[in-house]
Amino acid sequence: MRVGVGVDAHALVEGVPLVLGGVAIDHERGLAGHSDGDVISHALIDAILGAAGLGDIGSLFPSGDPALAGADSLALLADAYAQVAGAGWRLVNADCILIGEEPRIEPLRKQMRGRLAEALEADLERINVRATTTDKLGFTGRGQGLAAEAVALLERNDAADGSNSK
Repeated sequence: MRVGVGVDAHALVEGVPLVLGGVAIDHERGLAGHSDGDVISHALIDAILGAAGLGDIGSLFPSGDPALAGADSLALLADAYAQVAGAGWRLVNADCILIGEEPRIEPLRKQMRGRLAEALEADLERINVRATTTDKLGFTGRGQGLAAEAVALLERNDAADGSNSK
């Protein structure tokens, strides 16, 4: 078994949609980024890649690649997981934490978990999404951006096809 940790942060800006955990959220600002800026998905990509020893999101999906401009982060997560599975690993579980004062994600938590689980070919019960504030401290506390952390546990996949047993 191996564990990986991922962290991501982006500034909140006007004029772009807000996507978190693969879910579009009605909000006056979205996250600046080369892709859709989904900090939850990005942190999770780093966590699974780190656990598998396959580098990080920047090495797999360089921000200078014009083909990735505006990319759907769930598609990137699915691609990263395909590489992890191809290297002989499967997901045991993942825990993701959104850090920021707003938006409140409680009404969308199950949908986020479902979207992430689908990208990772995993049961919903293997994926957790939660949130915390910083009590108005730092850039997330001032509403200048959002951050996310994720932890993923992988185990060796004994199945020849590399699929994740649900």
